[in-house]
Parts: sequence; structure tokens; C-alpha cells
Amino acid sequence: MRFCLIGCGEHAVSSHGPSLALYAASHPGLELAGCCDTDAAKAEAFRERFHFARAYADLDSMLDAERPDAVAVVVPVRFACHVGTRVLSRGIPLLLEKPPGERVGEVDRLAAAARERGRDGRAIPHQVAFNRRYAPLVVRLRERVEQLPDSAPLQHIRYEMVRVNRRDPDFSTTAIHAIDAVRFIAGSDYGEIRFRYQPLPGLGPGVANIFMDAVLRSGVTAHIACCPVAGVVVERAELHARDHTLFVEIPMWGGYDTPGRLVHLERATVVEDVRGAAGAGPVVLGGFYGEYEAFFASLAAGLPPRPSLEAVRQSVEVAEAIRARREEWRS
Repeated sequence: MRFCLIGCGEHAVSSHGPSLALYAASHPGLELAGCCDTDAAKAEAFRERFHFARAYADLDSMLDAERPDAVAVVVPVRFACHVGTRVLSRGIPLLLEKPPGERVGEVDRLAAAARERGRDGRAIPHQVAFNRRYAPLVVRLRERVEQLPDSAPLQHIRYEMVRVNRRDPDFSTTAIHAIDAVRFIAGSDYGEIRFRYQPLPGLGPGVANIFMDAVLRSGVTAHIACCPVAGVVVERAELHARDHTLFVEIPMWGGYDTPGRLVHLERATVVEDVRGAAGAGPVVLGGFYGEYEAFFASLAAGLPPRPSLEAVRQSVEVAEAIRARREEWRS
């Protein structure tokens, strides 16, 4: 499989490049053919560091020359729709970094492009890179939720996303990970959400703690707290069902909880205590490697990769509500 990557910036260097290099090292059928960035020096540095064959400064030149079997797009969110539709317009399978757009309309345009160039009534294979869905401990957590007995349905999820000195004027593009992770863990879309914002004056325009109280369509309730300028990097979730409680520490970016932990209690007794793989790097523990592994496996099997643009549409819609500082949202 000939593979190309578009966008050689910070996120590509920290997660996509290491994941692809690790995958290629054990899968000789993957050819890292070309990488591209409008900054030619960045593209060349990325090529050399992660062992791509050629570097380009022009997207179309790379796609014309390399004729890849699949492409990853890792560009700032304001360019995601434009670049993604250019790839899809060529009929090339796509892995698109999250968020796939700032607005729902952009997601819809991307999905329309995938359908338009698809075959046999199926959209062009594509996957949105929500890596929490492939973090090993989150995958295990989702499995445990699915295994809960019918007499003990999931009742409540508490999800915390805490960061250090993240003064982004628009934290919604990171908070969307928490929004989407709760949907994935619960196996349900949101029905309604109430938002509360705690502005943090003096730290920059738009800097605020963000709190969400939600009811999912399944009836599960959820509380999500995003605190971007606290004293530690952690993501943690706490789940409650009748007689069952699960705690998970998600090891993102080598944060405080690395390598992570999942604990399942039934009537106050520990029935499972799983640690993250000792020695595994952040791209494995955080799900970045897993999303590529799933993407390539789906393409090889002729199956649609997951999650699709349509599957993550609601996550983008909720993030858009945060950007607009809405107080309420209903589906």
C-alpha cells in the first residue's frame, strides 16, 4: 500500500509520524511514499525523521506523482474541509485528523464528497482520527460496559480533561475529544446538554473552564469538565451502574497517569484491575497507533473504517455550541 501524509506540523510530528514509522517497521507492505507541507523545510525534516521516500511542498504535485492508495490529512482545523475534499475528490481513501471541521456544515460537505466519489453505493473509505476510541484502556472500558448485565445498565459517566497552561482562545477543538469519548463509551448520542463556563480573566481571550451536564438518548447522564490551565495533564472517567463502578485513567501524552489504569468494582469488590502496557510509548497508550492499525486493517478487508464523518457529526455539533458559548443544546 502506497501511503502519503499531508501536513507535517506539530501534531503530525508528535503522533502521526511516530505511529506510521512504528507500523511500517512491522508491516513491510506499507510504503511511506510521500509527505507534504506548504513549508518545504518542514516536509523535508518530517521525511527524514520518519523515513518517508519523498517530500513535497504542493499537495497536487504529490498526489499526481505518488498516486497513493490512502492519505492522512493532518492540518489545522480551519483547512481540514478544504484539504480533505480535495483528497476525496480524487477517490482516495482518507484518514482525517480531528476535528474534521469547525462547523457541522463542513462535516456535511466532506461526507457529501465521500459519497459522490464512492462506488456501488458506498462512500470512499474514510476515518476521523478520534484516537481515544483506540486507546487500549478505553477500548477495554467500552467492552466492560457492553458486558454489564441487563439488570445493571449504565447510569452515569463523569469525564475530566485537565491540562497545563493551555491558553487556547478556542479550547473546543480539544474538548471535542472528551465529548466524543463519552459518546463512544456510552454507545449513545447526546439528547440534551447544559453548558457552564468559568472565564479565567488575565490568561487570554476566551480562556475558560468548560462544564457540561448531559443526558444521552439512552438515558445515561454525563458530566464533562474541561480545565485547560490546571496543574497536571490527566484524563479520567468514572462510570456508575447498578452494583458496578469503573474508573479509568487514560494516559495521554505521557501525562501524570501514564501508563494508565482501569479498575472495575462490583459491590465494592475489585473484579478487574488492568494497567497500561509498561514501556509502551504515548502513541500506543493514547490510541494514535491503534487508529492507524484499524484504518489499514479495514482497507485490507474491504470494510468501512470507523468512525466515519457521519458518526462524528454530533461531536462536531456540540463543540460548535461551545465555540458559540451556548448555554443549552438539544439534538
